[in-house]
Amino acid sequence: MPARAMPVSSLIIVTFNSAEHIGACLASVNDPDWERIVVDNASRDATLARARRVADVRVLANSENRGFAAAANQGARTARGELLLFLNPDVVAEPGALAALRAVVAPEGVAAAGGRLLNLDGSTQAGFAVRCLPTLATMLAEILLLNRLLPGNPWNRRYRCLDFDYERAAEVEQPAGACLLVKRSAWEAAGGFDEGFFPLWFEDVDLCRRLRAGGGKIVYEPRARFRHAGAHSLASVGPGERQLFWYRNLLRYFRKHHGASAVAVLRVAIFFGMLLRIAAAVLGAGEDAGVRDYAQVIRRCVFGFGE
Repeated sequence: MPARAMPVSSLIIVTFNSAEHIGACLASVNDPDWERIVVDNASRDATLARARRVADVRVLANSENRGFAAAANQGARTARGELLLFLNPDVVAEPGALAALRAVVAPEGVAAAGGRLLNLDGSTQAGFAVRCLPTLATMLAEILLLNRLLPGNPWNRRYRCLDFDYERAAEVEQPAGACLLVKRSAWEAAGGFDEGFFPLWFEDVDLCRRLRAGGGKIVYEPRARFRHAGAHSLASVGPGERQLFWYRNLLRYFRKHHGASAVAVLRVAIFFGMLLRIAAAVLGAGEDAGVRDYAQVIRRCVFGFGE
């Protein structure tokens, strides 16, 4: 029997307590032209068992939660394809999605691509599927709750691409990391994900920025349709940890790309933003996080205690 040809494309799915979703995800991307790799970050549920039951899936089991970036890099290093598709386990590809996404990165100069992410009811995940790279102004609006009070403000409209036409292919700045296809050559030139963004948040933003800085284009393809349950990675993270990880990685991103002055401005904004959230929590109008969670962000992200 002749040896099976080396796949031209590789799917890398990082899992953590993903038993509810991994079966449907793997079934939707069962394509002989794609190898499927699952990198599990020490799940405590049946994720590993369910992934291992699927034929032709390579499973890499970590003994600890290494975070998304490190696990994604781990999968990429073992992948054989010239294209690397990073896919969240709560994503299901619709028929033809993989072929459409692969076709759009064929032209010279295209480094990466993202598809059309849909909610389970078929509506587009507008404001999430495609975004612009964050600027100091857009993050100040986010931190100081302007985006929540006035979501139609110009900074939020730009950052979340609220006027983006999801029916048309276009060059974009940052497709969501839930479904991101990268050429291996561009991936290697950029150095992969920065594993300092732990355990998640901003690693995909940082990679897209570096791909573009290296001269590569990033494109959006509406024919590549993927259903995305959403918020799966947050299920095992408490509200306090979500706040801490997001702000800590935000500061890392700005320190890396915008310098110390921008970080200093953000620290001041975070301080006042947390005070606003504490006031809202006391009044019963806040998010899931509580006063202690916001105080921890002030201690660790503003004043650096415990970091």
